[in-house]
Amino acid sequence: MRLFSIRAYRHLFAAQIVALFGTGLTTVALGLLAYELAGPRAGAVLGTALTIKMVVYVLVAPIAAAHVDRLPRRAFLVVLNVIRALVVLALPLVSEIWQIYLLVGLLQAASAAFTPTYQAVIPDIVTDRAAFTRALSASQVASTMESLLSPVLAAVALAFMSFDLLFLGTSVGFVAGSLLIWSTRVPNARPSTHAGAWDKAVSGIRTFVATPRLRGVLALNLVVAAAGSIVVVNTVNVVRDELGGSRSEVAWMLAASGGGTLVAALVLPRVLDRVAERAVMVSGAVVLTGGAIAAVGIIAAGLASWAATAVVWGVIGVGMALVITPTGRVIRDAVAPDRIPEAFAAQFSLSHAAWLVTYPIAGWLGTDAGLTLTWSVLAGLAVAGTGAALLLWPRREQEPTAVPVASDERTLAA
Repeated sequence: MRLFSIRAYRHLFAAQIVALFGTGLTTVALGLLAYELAGPRAGAVLGTALTIKMVVYVLVAPIAAAHVDRLPRRAFLVVLNVIRALVVLALPLVSEIWQIYLLVGLLQAASAAFTPTYQAVIPDIVTDRAAFTRALSASQVASTMESLLSPVLAAVALAFMSFDLLFLGTSVGFVAGSLLIWSTRVPNARPSTHAGAWDKAVSGIRTFVATPRLRGVLALNLVVAAAGSIVVVNTVNVVRDELGGSRSEVAWMLAASGGGTLVAALVLPRVLDRVAERAVMVSGAVVLTGGAIAAVGIIAAGLASWAATAVVWGVIGVGMALVITPTGRVIRDAVAPDRIPEAFAAQFSLSHAAWLVTYPIAGWLGTDAGLTLTWSVLAGLAVAGTGAALLLWPRREQEPTAVPVASDERTLAA
C-alpha cells in the first residue's frame, strides 16, 4: 500500500505539518517572552509553564479519550484547533507572568484532547502494517522538520520583527490545519467496550501496566523526558547566559537538536523493517543517556562552546527519534483495534507524566542550583529509565498480539 495514495491521510498529514510549524514558532516565542518578563529566571518561568502543560496533558487526555467515541471526530478536531488559534492570539498581550501560566493551561487543555485523538485516527486510516510504520516515520519527520525549520524560520523572522508576531504564525497554522481536517473524511471512533467514563479513562493505563512491552515504553518515556528537558528548558539560558548569544541564536541551537532527530527519522523506516522495535528503542535510550552525560561533562568542565553544545544537542535529537518513532507501532501491535484510542491517550498522558517530573527539575533546580547539578540529576534519571526498560521489556516478547485487519478506505465515515 502506498501511504500517500490514501486521500484522508494526505490531508491529515498536511494538517499536522502546518499546525506543527505554528507550534514551533510559539515554542521559540514563549521562551523569549519568558526571558523578556523574567530575565535570568526565564528557565524557572518556562519550567513552570511547561509543568502546567504536563499537568493538563496528564489529566485531560484520558478524559477526552473516555468521551471521544461519542463525538464526530472531524468536528471535534476542528473545534479544538480553533480554540488553540484564539488562545495563541492572546499570548502577545500578556504583561504578567501569571497570565502566561493561565493561557498556557488553556492552550494545552485543547492540545491534550487534540493530539491523542489525532494519533488514534491514523491507524484507522492506514491499516497496512508496513504503511503504518512509514506513517509513524513520516509523523516523526514532520515533527523533526518543525523542530529543525521552525527555529530557523524564527531566527530569520526575529531579524526583521518582534517575537510577538511569531504567535500570529502559530494561530495561522492552527486555522490552516482546521481547514485541511474539515476537507477530508475522518472515521469516527469504534464504540468502546467499557460502559462507564471512568473505566474508559483508566483502561488504557491499565493496559500499559499489564503489558510487558508497554511497561518498557513507560520506562523509555522517562529517558526521553530526562534528556529532552535539558534541551527544551535550558537552551535559552545556555545560549543567552553561558554562551552570550542572541535571541536568534537560541533558535539556531534548538535547530541543532532537530537536525539530529531528522537524520534518525529518515533512516528509521528501513531499519524497522529489519530490526525489532525493542532493539531500536533501547539503543535510542542509550544514546539519550550518553547525550545527557556529555551535557553534564561540558558544563562542569567549562567546555560549553557553540560547537560542543550543538553536537550534544544533536545527539539528544537522534536518541529521541529512535525512541519515539517506533512507539506507535508497539502500541498498535499490543492492543485490540477497539482499544487503540484508549491506548494512544494513555501513552500521551503517561509520557507527559514523565515530562512533568523532569521539567520542574530542569527549570527550578537549574535556576537555583546551577546546570551541573541539575543535568547530573537528569542524567541519573535517564540511566534509571534505560535500566528499567531492559528489565521490564523482555526480549522474548516481540510478536504482535493484535494487528488490525485491513479495511478499505471506502468504509470511512464522513
